[in-house]
Amino acid sequence: MGIGIVHGVWSLFILLAFAGIVAWAWSGKRRHFFEEAGRIPFLAEDEDRVNRADHDHE
Repeated sequence: MGIGIVHGVWSLFILLAFAGIVAWAWSGKRRHFFEEAGRIPFLAEDEDRVNRADHDHE
């Protein structure tokens, strides 16, 4: 088995793995999880504002 065939098989494996990850990430079952994860930075900012407001009143 030549090195060219090994590289070709390896490239095909990587391509299929990438396509599988993309299909998994874009599946409808994951939509809710990613939408919720996308809101995390905004929730952290709200918590920081609340914490600062609590410390200002003390």
